[in-house]
Amino acid sequence: MKQEMDSSTLEKILNKTIQAIEKSKEQIFQILEDARSEREKIIIKLDKLQADIEKVIDEVDSLEVSYRKSRMHLADVSSNFKKYTEHDIHNAYEDANRLQVDLTVAREREGNLKSHRNDLQLRLKMLEQTIERAEILITQVGVVFDYLSGDIIKMAEVVESAQHRQLYGLKIIQAQEEERKRVAREIHDGPAQSMANVVLRTEIAERLMNANQPQLAMKELKDLKLMVRQSLADVRKIIFDLRPMALDDLGLFPTLRKFVQEMSKREELPIDLNLRGRERRLPSGLEVAIFRLVQEALNNVIKHSKATQVEVVVEYQDAFIRVLVKDNGVGFDLTQVEKEKGRFGLMGMKERVQLLEGDMEIDSTKNIGTSVIISVPIKESGE
Repeated sequence: MKQEMDSSTLEKILNKTIQAIEKSKEQIFQILEDARSEREKIIIKLDKLQADIEKVIDEVDSLEVSYRKSRMHLADVSSNFKKYTEHDIHNAYEDANRLQVDLTVAREREGNLKSHRNDLQLRLKMLEQTIERAEILITQVGVVFDYLSGDIIKMAEVVESAQHRQLYGLKIIQAQEEERKRVAREIHDGPAQSMANVVLRTEIAERLMNANQPQLAMKELKDLKLMVRQSLADVRKIIFDLRPMALDDLGLFPTLRKFVQEMSKREELPIDLNLRGRERRLPSGLEVAIFRLVQEALNNVIKHSKATQVEVVVEYQDAFIRVLVKDNGVGFDLTQVEKEKGRFGLMGMKERVQLLEGDMEIDSTKNIGTSVIISVPIKESGE
């Protein structure tokens, strides 16, 4: 009965997680559709604007011809006062002045229309780039959705097949549920919100252009470009946090090098990464597990240690891989930490290492620092 209840609870967690990610995907898709609709509106406006420009160009050409003729007539009148009456002279001046004003207005209208057309073409180009990036985002979120679904389902199978690890398995699922909520929230508050703002800001720029304020419109478009770039950076960060693509392409150590460099720069904390032994590719699942363990260890250092120096050592041996994460932080009482409820960081790491049939040692001294040593056997696929 207890097994059935736990399975039911786990199934609800799985469904809720998948629904949250799917809802985020639908929201981004709606934003993409809005951007496509906006693109179609701009294309229609450009077609109409081009027709207006051609019309005003014809008008300018006609006015230029008429104005040149009026100037010639005015010159003739001015040089032959005896031949023309005062009324003729007055009319010649009036016609020349009127045509000059009309020509100036028409040229200005032509310039404004061309400027508006150029701005719309720039907006269209930026919007097409936004649509392209949004389509990429849709694909990436789909990949994330598939990855998360498969990952959670596999975890559910492990929990159901290993009854003696059921409590730990449920903790993992709950932790993953929180992580999925965080991902959904990051997508909603970050890229999805930015995409919504893209539509709003394009409307603002359009109104500014219609109000003949091209400088303010250009400023809006520049802000829009920065917003799209930030949205793309947010998406890349979310994807990297979920599963660094470099793991599949380059392997564990190069991915760790990139991660450590970025974390060191972001946190302004010196982190030394060193390699011992001959680097080689490991089974994909093992590389992911080791990367996550190092990631969790470094996150603990950032959150709790107040360290000024961190060292990470990855050692490859024939039958195992060993990782050392050492800091010079404030340290802690391990016994006390293990007794505290809700402190699943180190406990979770230990249990994950145990699932890999490995060992994890923690050595911490107050005001001196902490060392975490993880040793995991290397089992090639099929063993």
